Amino acid sequence: MEILQENSESKGIFIVKKEGKRIAEMTYSWAGNDRIIIGHTYVDDQLRGQGVGGKVVRKTVDFVREKAVSIIPLCPFARSVFNENEELRDVL
Repeated sequence: MEILQENSESKGIFIVKKEGKRIAEMTYSWAGNDRIIIGHTYVDDQLRGQGVGGKVVRKTVDFVREKAVSIIPLCPFARSVFNENEELRDVL
């Protein structure tokens, strides 16, 4: 599964597509130069329970580690992934 990213100066999105259709996404906004806010996560019903949302969160974690920034997880789903996975909390 490929997770694509679109990023601008003020916001971005991680996307999973199948046959040209978005089947999962996570949106974020930049809060200054050193922090992103995860605002929303969506996973199509056909993928629920397959760990796709968690993979998108982990891709986001890889991105912020590379950029040396932190995450504010306002999205309840993203927050739950961080609560369940201590090894990801270094980016909070």
